[in-house]
Amino acid sequence: MIRTNVLSAMRALFPEAAAAPPVAEAPPPAPEKDGQAPKKAEKNPKPVPRVNGVVERDYAVHGYHIDVQVAPEQLLGAVTILDQQQFFLETITGVDWLAEQQLEAVYDFSHFGFEPCRVVIRTRVARDNPKVPTISQIYAGANWHERETHEFFGIVFEGHPYLVPLLLPEDADFHPLLKDFKA
Repeated sequence: MIRTNVLSAMRALFPEAAAAPPVAEAPPPAPEKDGQAPKKAEKNPKPVPRVNGVVERDYAVHGYHIDVQVAPEQLLGAVTILDQQQFFLETITGVDWLAEQQLEAVYDFSHFGFEPCRVVIRTRVARDNPKVPTISQIYAGANWHERETHEFFGIVFEGHPYLVPLLLPEDADFHPLLKDFKA
């Protein structure tokens, strides 16, 4: 019931995607036939940019049930949906997509009860202007996670009440988890 409610509410954030076909997961490799090894997948396939939307995932494969990618301006709406469904925030982190010149903020949420459910929300921003809204007014515990993500990736959480480093010196002008960081 929780998963169905969340899927329905999240999909409402993307009315234009209602007509689009769902994203299918990659099929598993074909089993061996007559002693022949299955065809190998391309070593480094070129990544296809993902469009914003909701994808239901296999928990056993991905570790979460629902994968949501939103534009930064949709983030607060998506997080509010999870808050209303009594999800809790596990963590916030960043990903540096250096080749695409983007940074990604990744939010992990969980709901325990009769039907456990894990949701990941992702939002991508330009690397040269990495700004997303803070969710600390919705989830007070996001305060520390956002500070750490800002510290290590340089993502600015607009509206954050105290965006100063937790571990690095306050005057640090570098972000050590960016792929082009040189120590």
